[in-house]
Amino acid sequence: MKSFSRQQKQLVLLLAPATLFLGIFFIGPLLIMAVYSFLEPGLYGGVEWNFYHWNYGRVLGWADGFYEEFDLVYLEILARSAGLALATTLLTLLVCYPAAFWISRMSTRGKALCLFLITLPFFSSMIIRLYAWILILRDSGFANQILDALGLISEPLGLMYSSTAVVIGMIYIFVPFMFLPLYSSVEKIDGKLIQASQDLGAAPLTTFRKVILPLTLPGVIAGSVLVFIPSLGNFVVPSMLGGAKVVMIGNLVEQQFLYARNWPFGATLSMLMIVSMLVIVSFYLFKVMKNQPQS
Repeated sequence: MKSFSRQQKQLVLLLAPATLFLGIFFIGPLLIMAVYSFLEPGLYGGVEWNFYHWNYGRVLGWADGFYEEFDLVYLEILARSAGLALATTLLTLLVCYPAAFWISRMSTRGKALCLFLITLPFFSSMIIRLYAWILILRDSGFANQILDALGLISEPLGLMYSSTAVVIGMIYIFVPFMFLPLYSSVEKIDGKLIQASQDLGAAPLTTFRKVILPLTLPGVIAGSVLVFIPSLGNFVVPSMLGGAKVVMIGNLVEQQFLYARNWPFGATLSMLMIVSMLVIVSFYLFKVMKNQPQS
């Protein structure tokens, strides 16, 4: 039997505390959720320790028809959540991509100032920042007042409690998550490559497609993953800016655990969301590993 070297033993000892911590406080709760998703809901809340796979059928279409009815509304909420998360990701990318190039061309002091301003919202509570958006988007808020003063509208637009308000709020919250990976990729671009492409007669669009986009693609993918995943499961922004009109999967999970007291179904929705996220992360890792140079 092969014995461990001294360095290997030291590595095991160093990694053991972190591995134990992650196993107990990260993997453990996920396993509990996975087990609960296959248990029968209790009559007055909690769970009955009986195998019960109809929780998944209630969402995916094979409900038993007696106690659990298939309802298309759950798939609609999943699709709405994915759509809003995708819209947030794309719009955040459109905002951050040119901003990353603009800031990368600033002086060192200008870069430091802009990076500080972008990360500044992390120093305040997200709830307070969302309340500020309520003041901006409500019928008597700043947005409608400005548009009315400019003569662009004759009545309030009704921005609050809509999908538009939710997307605006999530874009505001997740801009730093998109910008920082993008900026890191943009900073690594060698300007000589762009200059060489231009010297060879490539059009600006061709230079972007053949040189700039491939070099910044890792940052684009990383930022998209960092924005899409928390957007998909977010429940604070929809609750405050969407109200009862915009229900996302995170709100549905909250309702099942706190109000309906159907823990197994809430765990089922959570597991479906986690599996979706794992697929996205696996795709990201596959793309990153595929683009890594072979040693």
